[in-house]
Amino acid sequence: MIVPVAMLVGSTSVALGWLVHLAISAFIGTTYAILFARWATTPVMSAVIATSYGAVWWVLGTLLLMPAKLGMHMFMLNATAWQSLTGHLMYGLLLGGVYALLAPRLQRQ
Repeated sequence: MIVPVAMLVGSTSVALGWLVHLAISAFIGTTYAILFARWATTPVMSAVIATSYGAVWWVLGTLLLMPAKLGMHMFMLNATAWQSLTGHLMYGLLLGGVYALLAPRLQRQ
C-alpha cells in the first residue's frame, strides 16, 4: 500500500511513499492533540478516543480520499483494506497511549 501513497504526490517511490505517509501521520497526531485534549484526560479515555480517530482516518484516507485522488473505486472492502484498518487501529491505540504519557509533562512546562 505504500506505492499508492507515493502516487498521491505523483511518484512510485517506496521511500517517498513512506515520507508522505509519515507526514500524514504527523498531521493526524497533531490534530488529535488539538481536537481532543479536553476529553483525552486519562490513558484509557485517550486510547479509546485515539483508536476511534484512527478508524475515522481509515475511512477518510484509505476508503475515500486516496481512492478518489487516484481514480480508484472508493469504499472497496478487500483483504488489504481490512489489514489497513488493523494498522489504523494500532496507530490510534499507540497515539492515545503516547499522548496520555506526554500531555501532562507538556502542560507542566
